[in-house]
Amino acid sequence: MNSLPSPSQADEHAPAITRVAQGQWHAIEDDLVVGRGYASRRPDGRLFVGIDSWHAPSFDRLADALLADLPRPLYAVVDEADLDATADWRRAGFTNLRRERDYLVPTDPRVTGLGAAQPPLGATRTTILSLGQAQEGPLRSLDGVIRAEVEATVGWHTMPAEILPRPAGDTVVDPSKYAVAAQPDRYVGLVRVVTLTRRPRIGLIAVRAEQQRRGIARALLGNVLASLHDAGFEAASAEVDESNAAAVALFEGIGARHQGGNLELVLR
Repeated sequence: MNSLPSPSQADEHAPAITRVAQGQWHAIEDDLVVGRGYASRRPDGRLFVGIDSWHAPSFDRLADALLADLPRPLYAVVDEADLDATADWRRAGFTNLRRERDYLVPTDPRVTGLGAAQPPLGATRTTILSLGQAQEGPLRSLDGVIRAEVEATVGWHTMPAEILPRPAGDTVVDPSKYAVAAQPDRYVGLVRVVTLTRRPRIGLIAVRAEQQRRGIARALLGNVLASLHDAGFEAASAEVDESNAAAVALFEGIGARHQGGNLELVLR
């Protein structure tokens, strides 16, 4: 373990900071742990930090240690309702990057109105392949195209956090968690559902740029929610960047309820 000096020395009784492992720090006072700091890199490559502390001096000392040791930019996420935590991070120099809304999404087609949702037929027939039916090769190809399109516009950081661990460079961990919109020669849309907790999480819904505004996202969502309803789930969760007007309209239009959210902060 390495004890790290803090730039703030005004209070001789302030806790000492000890790095206990790679990416982990403790604030020690009277031989007791009064705060913990940690850093972890998400699958998208960004470095996120967090601090759990019992009082402001512990937070400030831990923040000093993390910021001195870690490269920038650094990111942090706080509950938008936690004004104290938000103030702590802003005191450390972090500023708002974006706000993400949490939604509770009903699955019953009688509530969502998605029972009859169908993708456009038109000149190029589009069909929905339910969860687990996608072929891995075309799915990976679509995932790469969509990531490139998003990164070239609003940036992938505006998409819901990818919470599934995956090998470096592998962006499709488990094809069985995807439903896709398929045309005869390619896949054009996808939705990913994660079931790590008791409530399924809609982790991503996206459509190729030239296929948007044709009802494909709505049809994908209707298919997945109906499957979850048939499996006994009354609701799913979803996170949406509040600046994504189309996604907000899609979820609120099917009766999803806004139930709080998170602020993503950044220190550059």
